[in-house]
Amino acid sequence: MELHFFKYQGTGNDFILADNRTKEYSSLTTEQIHRLCLRRFGIGADGLMLLNEKDGFDFEMKYYNADGKEGSMCGNGGRCIVKFAYHLGIHKEKYRFLASDGAHEAEIDTNGIVSLKMYDVKNIRKFHNDFILDTGSPHYIKLSSNVMEMDVFKKGYEIRHSKEFEEEGINVNFVEQLEEVDKIIVRTFERGVEDETFSCGTGVTAAALVCYHNENGFNEVEAKTLGGKLSVEFDRLDDSRYENIWLCGPAEKVYEGTVQVK
Repeated sequence: MELHFFKYQGTGNDFILADNRTKEYSSLTTEQIHRLCLRRFGIGADGLMLLNEKDGFDFEMKYYNADGKEGSMCGNGGRCIVKFAYHLGIHKEKYRFLASDGAHEAEIDTNGIVSLKMYDVKNIRKFHNDFILDTGSPHYIKLSSNVMEMDVFKKGYEIRHSKEFEEEGINVNFVEQLEEVDKIIVRTFERGVEDETFSCGTGVTAAALVCYHNENGFNEVEAKTLGGKLSVEFDRLDDSRYENIWLCGPAEKVYEGTVQVK
């Protein structure tokens, strides 16, 4: 099979994308996807996405982790596939697409920033002194200091593979809240990649919800990741209700090419 692929990145979170509206790539196997995502033996990416046709939507996002297995929602991936759709000629003022966690809306502004609406969050639970919540993917939030000096792979691996989370897996985020209360630093160990990534959209979203600065009402939290800056806007109604959540940031095409898939 010959795969015509496109490489996109959103704050360093990089993805292989393919236009699958004719279903020609639907037969890709777990092993093939995994090999394509390998950085020394394939194209190299944190994941692979297929853009499919879907009745009632502008498109469907089918996301696979770097291990080749179908994944849960990916925030930066969602923003990248919206930009990909635009480059394919799907031009909308507001996009509506289907992902693994349901329907999403998205917009592209005049500066090329992609804003993706995430689903409402209704539960943030305490786990020891840390937090667990689901923003389309499950996330563990650990508030820390000196995040940039931390061994994120070692500490993230330990939590992700602890007895509580080993079976289903969890993404582990180390978050430093800066003196400016609306700014945070986030570093993430991602399940499925099984390593630290340069950025994680659903992880940044989860971290921003935990690090709100306005007890009730509108919040905007800026997040610095290894790959760049993102912002999360949301309404905090109370301890258990977060609505109108938007993940905002850049998404760029890196290159395109053709590869023989065996």
